[in-house]
Amino acid sequence: MQYSNDFNFDLEFGEKAETWVKEIFSEGGKVEVKYDRMAHKTGNIYVEVYSRFKKSGISTTKADYWIFIIDKKSYGILINTKRLKELCREFYELYGLTEGGDNDTSSGVLIPIKSII
Repeated sequence: MQYSNDFNFDLEFGEKAETWVKEIFSEGGKVEVKYDRMAHKTGNIYVEVYSRFKKSGISTTKADYWIFIIDKKSYGILINTKRLKELCREFYELYGLTEGGDNDTSSGVLIPIKSII
């Protein structure tokens, strides 16, 4: 990555990021939003794979991006669905599925927040 203290370089770099965010939230953009109430305590996000023994969550998503709201809505993580699926496979292979969700009726993958960031 190239670094510069040149204003025009920094402006161009920032504008590219702004364009990317605008594309995500433009009409037709598909974003899945999850509020993970435990992530700020555990350091992991929970990605649902099954609910009540049926595929759900990341297994059936049509979203291009996922947003995980963390720590009482004070911050969140935005991640491309393709990358999230890669992380799900990686951590599933390492640790398998974990029960969770409402009344532990779901199975999912725990992914350390630091692995996303």
